[in-house]
Amino acid sequence: MIKLTGHRALVTGSTKGVGRAIVEAFAAAGADVVIHGRKAGEESELVLANCRAAGVQAEFIAGDLSGPTETVVDEVYDKAIAALPGIDILVNNAGTYIDKPFLEMDLETYHTTMRLNVASPYFLTQRFAKDWVKNNVNGRVILIGSINGRLAEPVHTCYDASKGAVEMMVKSFCVSLSPYNIRVNGLAPGLVSTPLTSIIEEDPRFKKWMELHTPNGQVPGPEVCAEGAVYLVSDAARHVHGHMLLIDGGMSGWQQPDMPASYQPE
Repeated sequence: MIKLTGHRALVTGSTKGVGRAIVEAFAAAGADVVIHGRKAGEESELVLANCRAAGVQAEFIAGDLSGPTETVVDEVYDKAIAALPGIDILVNNAGTYIDKPFLEMDLETYHTTMRLNVASPYFLTQRFAKDWVKNNVNGRVILIGSINGRLAEPVHTCYDASKGAVEMMVKSFCVSLSPYNIRVNGLAPGLVSTPLTSIIEEDPRFKKWMELHTPNGQVPGPEVCAEGAVYLVSDAARHVHGHMLLIDGGMSGWQQPDMPASYQPE
């Protein structure tokens, strides 16, 4: 098992879904962690308890990263450092999936998506990187992308564009920060079952459709992303820079799904 003992991590958007799976996996691997969410509540208390049960220091901070970037990034950074000095791992997980068809897109939805999915991780990474460079810290960064950064959907043009930007940020941050011994990589999940994708459980037909479009036939929970995140920030991945790890059951490699056996052409 990979260990992260001696490391300290901030995982944004970590009270549920993929972020929660990652922060709990970090704690299980021995890292002290900062859990982040929009507000405190039952979800944050549960994640705190689970992390502390692993025998590590765990703290919670609140902050809405969809707000004005020029203020919320510094607010989250300051709170995180005050709660747990010496953070050397940053996971930019907070994001949104709100979207509308292209012909119905409005500026408010567009800007909210881009602030949370692009601007906040861009400048939060910059904020930590400045501190790490100044103090000669070998930082590690993960940005959470999506299969939508490579494969488009007609009703998710804004989300797709934001996740495409995340994939390029992984590469450009790598080129900029690797000379300072700061590693930047990304995770791009396929469809996983989280609160943001509740339609999977609400509509069995949709779930079946997505299983047919995934080579391994699975729509798993967010825990499938956690082990990849642990690996990417560990010393085992010391020569992995600027890589987007797709955790998608093979969906991104399948040009055209097989015809269901039950389909009978007319």
